Amino acid sequence: MQYHHVEYGKLHEFCIKVFQGYGFNEEEAGQITDVLLAADLSGIESHGIQRLIRYHKEITGGMVKLGAKPEIVFETPLSAVIEGNDAMGQTLGVQAMQLAIDKAKKSGFGMVTVRNSNHYGIAGYYTKLAAEQGLVGMCMTNTEAIMVPTFGKQAMLGTNPIAFAMPAQPTIYSFDAATTVVPRGKLEVYVKRGNGLPVGWAVDEEGHDSDDADRVLKNIIAKTGGGILPLGGSGEMTSGYKGYGFAMLCEIATAILSGGTTSNYIYKTPGRSNIAHCFIALDHGMFGDKAEIEANLSKYLQEIRESAKAEGQDRIFIHGEKEAEAKERVLREGVSLNEKTYAEMEMIAEYTGATAYLPAYID
Repeated sequence: MQYHHVEYGKLHEFCIKVFQGYGFNEEEAGQITDVLLAADLSGIESHGIQRLIRYHKEITGGMVKLGAKPEIVFETPLSAVIEGNDAMGQTLGVQAMQLAIDKAKKSGFGMVTVRNSNHYGIAGYYTKLAAEQGLVGMCMTNTEAIMVPTFGKQAMLGTNPIAFAMPAQPTIYSFDAATTVVPRGKLEVYVKRGNGLPVGWAVDEEGHDSDDADRVLKNIIAKTGGGILPLGGSGEMTSGYKGYGFAMLCEIATAILSGGTTSNYIYKTPGRSNIAHCFIALDHGMFGDKAEIEANLSKYLQEIRESAKAEGQDRIFIHGEKEAEAKERVLREGVSLNEKTYAEMEMIAEYTGATAYLPAYID
């Protein structure tokens, strides 16, 4: 599969014009674009511009309701539940995390759950919103059931990522990971590339290890059995039950606490996603001097960086460092796109009237 680069600024402008073409206002289009391209800036191809085709299908198919009005249906000084009413996941995510941040700034802690939303991009975008405002951020979302529980062959849980961010020097500490071995987007990338899956990532409809990305993805879409394994892999020997357990924690924090829908019912109602999210902001000043707390974290992270390396290794990475370095590289060299993704962009540009803004390859 051939890859080319496009200038980030022009890709950002293109995406805004695309989302405006669907009917979003300028602010909404900007929010959606910022979240979407945050993945490409972090070097995460699976959740970046290659996901534009997914949003195209969900918006044009009516799953995302243009003009939807989210509403707070339960609230306390520390918490809230938002009924998403099928709005775009990214706009709901920004609204909910900002509400959690506002509560944390006022009371020290804020937790907001969202129900009846849509796919919202990378969880780490929202935790960084909190960290950039001097707070600890946590975020989770459930997703369509693609995870097979330990000893099972039917997908019952989603990729269910968990993200955490906290201010530190020289970069924000930022952890964001699916509770499956890999996310669905990784399978989509492998299908586009025509690559086989490493054994231990996924199972077929009978629960057997499978290296056929296309088969596994089609089984997930058709719900004919099989799916991606929990973090740790199959069975108990490599602790797959831990990934399964982490996914359950996410399910409880999102669907259960919001009164929403668990992963095994997502996309089961015609024309609705029914995805649930959770956003948490915490003012660590509740535990002492914030500068001192952040300095202690930064000191520990530096000690980890400087600790003894395994043979043949010259660096230990801190969560968030690779993403920060990827951002510098992408802004300098451009966003890497495979040809199939670019072809999808051409089709979407024509549909939304944004062809004039389609960025040209720079290599």
